[in-house]
Amino acid sequence: MPGAAGDRARRPLIFGARTSISASNSRNDPECGDVMTDETNKHGAEASKPAEDIVTPAEADVQDMFEDADEAAQAESEALEAARAEAADFRDRYMRLAADMDNLRRRTEREVKDAKSYSVAGFARDMLAVSDNLRRALDAIPADVRAGANAGLSTLIEGVELTERSMLSALERHGVRKLEPEGQKFDPNFHQAMFEIPNPDVPHNTVVQVVQAGFTIGERVLRPAMVGVAKGGPKVAAAAGEASAS
Repeated sequence: MPGAAGDRARRPLIFGARTSISASNSRNDPECGDVMTDETNKHGAEASKPAEDIVTPAEADVQDMFEDADEAAQAESEALEAARAEAADFRDRYMRLAADMDNLRRRTEREVKDAKSYSVAGFARDMLAVSDNLRRALDAIPADVRAGANAGLSTLIEGVELTERSMLSALERHGVRKLEPEGQKFDPNFHQAMFEIPNPDVPHNTVVQVVQAGFTIGERVLRPAMVGVAKGGPKVAAAAGEASAS
């Protein structure tokens, strides 16, 4: 028992001696003190960080993977937007081209139709001059001469009339129509007023005389009719109202 008590008495002395030796070594070796100080500061700084701020290598790898995935998704999104913009541009170009082609087709059809309808306009206008001359020749024959004409003159008159009718029929087959404006309201699109005739019994601006016949080809005026119009009569609207009342 005395031996055990002696051992316990010696242990503090030994620990104290070791502590004194370590302290003296630290004082004698500056490098050792610096290493311990750095290690202490390092572990102290790490220990002072919050637990959520400490990133492990596995977490760093996962974070890098997420960043790469975000960059790839952003690149795909930009590529998709660029493809959509290009597709919209192509669609707009296609729609414009289709509209241009449709307009070209319609314009070509209209031009072909007009060419068919109005290609003979110049020739028909020249033939109208021949028809006018035939009509003037017939109108120049006095009524008494026509009535007392012999067989030869009657045959000549009939031949001229037949030629005039045949010419007008041929022109009509090619779309040329003769205007019949007498008794109609004056229309500056189809008629050309040469003079006015005072007539209170006829509505104002009514065609009462045709000096030269007018013709149309298709929907166009080949030659306007030269006419004389009434002057001094009632207005057309008033005349129509009186007629309906009666």
